[in-house]
Amino acid sequence: MNSLDWAVLIGYFGVMVAIGVWSHKRVDNVSDFFTAGGRMPWWLSGISHHMSGYSAVMFTGYAGIAYTYGVTSFVTWSFPIALGIAIGSKLFAPRINRLRSRLHVASPLEYLKNRYNLSTQQALAWSGMLLKIVDVGAKWAAIATLLSVFTGVTLNQGILITGAITAVYCTIGGLWADALTELGQFVIQLLAGVSMFVAVVLKLNDKHIGVFDAWNQPALHGHGKPLVGPYGTVFLLAFLFIKLFEYNGGMLNQAQRYMATTSAYAAERSARLSSVLWLIWPVVLFFPMWMSPLLVHAQKPDGSDSYGLMTEQLLPHGLLGLVVVGFFSHTMAMCSSDANAIAAVFTRDVAPVLSSRARAWGERSGLIAARVTTLAFLGLSMAVATQVNSPTFKDIITVVIKWVAGLMGPIAIPMMLGLLRPFRRSGPTAALTSWAAGLLAFWLVNYPVNWKVSGGVPLQYQVSVPLAVSLVLYIAIGYLKPEETPERLAVIEKINTDGDAAAAVPVPAGAGDDVVGAPNQPL
Repeated sequence: MNSLDWAVLIGYFGVMVAIGVWSHKRVDNVSDFFTAGGRMPWWLSGISHHMSGYSAVMFTGYAGIAYTYGVTSFVTWSFPIALGIAIGSKLFAPRINRLRSRLHVASPLEYLKNRYNLSTQQALAWSGMLLKIVDVGAKWAAIATLLSVFTGVTLNQGILITGAITAVYCTIGGLWADALTELGQFVIQLLAGVSMFVAVVLKLNDKHIGVFDAWNQPALHGHGKPLVGPYGTVFLLAFLFIKLFEYNGGMLNQAQRYMATTSAYAAERSARLSSVLWLIWPVVLFFPMWMSPLLVHAQKPDGSDSYGLMTEQLLPHGLLGLVVVGFFSHTMAMCSSDANAIAAVFTRDVAPVLSSRARAWGERSGLIAARVTTLAFLGLSMAVATQVNSPTFKDIITVVIKWVAGLMGPIAIPMMLGLLRPFRRSGPTAALTSWAAGLLAFWLVNYPVNWKVSGGVPLQYQVSVPLAVSLVLYIAIGYLKPEETPERLAVIEKINTDGDAAAAVPVPAGAGDDVVGAPNQPL
């Protein structure tokens, strides 16, 4: 990078901070900070939903998969995400919006206290927060890895730089700042992605290789197969189920985008837009990665540096800086949205249980607590990022695929299926048992069993077994030990109905809007 590239990068950071300062004026209370006060347009929510699902892991870990295996990087990643969100646009998005509009909550997990009980809410809240710290740590490590390729800064320095900038704008501006920066980041990534696409096509032409002829080159032998290596049919099906839950709210930050829209229908439109973007845009981003074996030789065994090396070689200064900004934009979008979601869970769900003072927070003190929690989460995730390549966590893609995908199901299933009428029989026993058994299955499959199996347990079973165990137990226990009560049924009906029908739903004592949130805590 030269001075022009640095100017582009520094200018980008300045704009992000400016957006945070501007958004600060729109944040008057906790609801504004966590759900944009329910005033976010559907199209902004959809773009924000789409962007908050990316990170620099795509340009490192998934670039390595594209370099090694080819189009399976799209078939087993962004395609199931697009399909999962499309399904969730009808199944989950409207119901999650009603968590805010009908139950007046500011955290996606806040309703669980009445849908199940306090123990279930706390179990899912704590495990979700811990998983997110590890997940976001991997994202910081990914962007720091790219930054080191371009600038030579150390991994820890890169983590500190990106984390500090993100902390400024997402802490002062809340979800409004996240969404508006993600809109700007989408425009930047559009320019950067198209620039890289064109640069690769031109370079292939210089080598007298056509876009379609490239697949016949020896270096891309087998790269056109949709399912190869560890990414087979079982992995694809498991990933589809995981992403159905994860990208429709299971990882919390996506749920906030649905909650922030003005209505249930707006949330549905938001999800549809995000789904279309996930189906189309990753093809443009992945194409250079698929062609990378023809243009560069990766230095790392997993090929995770291939995209960075290709960018350096193909793009002129200025555009190089723009692509680096694109890397930052994806990671900062996801990490800032995660920080906001986890701050919501802690301040709304956890802190009131731990402290009587938290239950008495007013608008000002609640907002201060939200911002302090956001900073604390970012700090913890940055600390974890320094350990991503340690023997415990191994490489970046291992963290993202194995840990996040494997642990997502047990946490998300009680939260997401609890929204739906067909699962109204499943109560706290089903929720807690399925959660605990899923976590135990993850540990057994990935460690004791994995150590005793020659060659280790295949990745597809590492990520699918915990999900399957949790899903089966949640449904079976609900059938064998139904725990529906008038209070729980009232909560479910409020989530599943709108307008006059919703107003007609009887609400037993203790299940009204005033008890869903933390006591005495303004919404």
